[in-house]
Amino acid sequence: MQDSTLGLFDAPGRSHWIRLRTLIVLRWIAIAGQITALVIAMQVVGLQLEIGLCLVAIATSVIANLISMFIFPESRRLSDTEALLMLLFDVSQLAFLVYLCGGLNNPFALLILTPVIIAATTLKLQSVLIIALATIGLTTLVSLFYIPLRDANGMVLAIPPIFAFGFWVALVIGISFTSLYARRVSMEIHAMSDALLATRMALAREQKLTDLGGVVAAAAHELGTPLATIKLVSSEMRDDISDMRHPPKTLIEDIDLIQEQTERCRYILRSMGRAGKDDTHLRQAPLSAIIDEAAEPHRDRGKSVLIHASPYPGGPEKQPILHRRPEIIHGLRNLIQNAVDFAASTIWIESHWTATHLTLRVSDDGPGFPPHLLGRIGDPFVGHRRSAQNSAERPEYEGMGLGLFIAKTLLERSEGELTFANGSSDTTGPRRGAVVELRWPLSTVAVPRGAESLPLGPNMAIKA
Repeated sequence: MQDSTLGLFDAPGRSHWIRLRTLIVLRWIAIAGQITALVIAMQVVGLQLEIGLCLVAIATSVIANLISMFIFPESRRLSDTEALLMLLFDVSQLAFLVYLCGGLNNPFALLILTPVIIAATTLKLQSVLIIALATIGLTTLVSLFYIPLRDANGMVLAIPPIFAFGFWVALVIGISFTSLYARRVSMEIHAMSDALLATRMALAREQKLTDLGGVVAAAAHELGTPLATIKLVSSEMRDDISDMRHPPKTLIEDIDLIQEQTERCRYILRSMGRAGKDDTHLRQAPLSAIIDEAAEPHRDRGKSVLIHASPYPGGPEKQPILHRRPEIIHGLRNLIQNAVDFAASTIWIESHWTATHLTLRVSDDGPGFPPHLLGRIGDPFVGHRRSAQNSAERPEYEGMGLGLFIAKTLLERSEGELTFANGSSDTTGPRRGAVVELRWPLSTVAVPRGAESLPLGPNMAIKA
């Protein structure tokens, strides 16, 4: 499978997300609202309430807040269990107030949804289920057992039983739906945040490698001349000594050692220069060179990587010269890695261009993308636990769709448009696997034609 499905309710690391201060502030707001509602109900509307018990319920919240403030620092982040206990206390306190004030005949019973929504956005699935079931249970109890509301004349205020039942059903559905909705949105936000963080880290790493390569390439260029001079002079010295009748053996060995170490220095600089090539001369490169650099880490993984570049009919014969940007190279490398991970034996990288656009296609002979996930390819963390068969076939692969998300994000920064599809449905065809097509306007990624022959100017120092 090229990608997997997102575990909607799985939230690894979903702990210590909520600060104690947040719950304390929300509870103070709830306390102020409850006191205001009691004053208006008694002084303005004239309802008869069990004011003593109501004040006891409110006082318990005040005491709980004060204890939390004095015992723990407000910046403390609550564990999943601690947050669950605090929210269960809030649900119980709200349910007790609703019991004292008419049960579901009181429209403010709707506020019992608040702790469930907070839990759905911050706690683990098990904790959310606990608080949701507790809320449904308490809501059911206060729908059956409650102290009726009475006006100033002692008349009981109650809605028809069918409406009370409908309100209970609405609350149960609201608890279920809002918790699912809030959890889905929260998980997508956090998944996107994690994925974007990984993208920034990947781009920063590529940029550092590129900058380091610039230093190495500049060093190789600058040291090339003195090393060549040393080698030339040492060769001439050896020739002169060889013409002597009795040349000192130790002197010849020293000259040979100098030549050997000079050649070793040139080899080291050459090999280090392959890590990155970002001096002024190599900040732009032909299309084929960019593709070769992106594919190089995956050529020795047992799969054939075939590269083909040609213009579309009517397009210019000369291939475009691209800006050598880290995001382009890293994005292409991730696309090629995904193809190599799942190909049976061969990966094709084809590029074609016109005078205005460049198209690059990466395809393989693997199983292709799962059809039901084609619309979600490029989303972060579209992954589930792998089967034993997949683990045996590809023990090195632990992808969760993040690589494709990073590639898509980086390449779209350069105004590229990606489409994901599968090859021919004919299982005997060579290109039956996944196909990723990337299309760029040449004006955004290529050096204007003719400008590549202009002087580049001196190498600039890389800023730390």
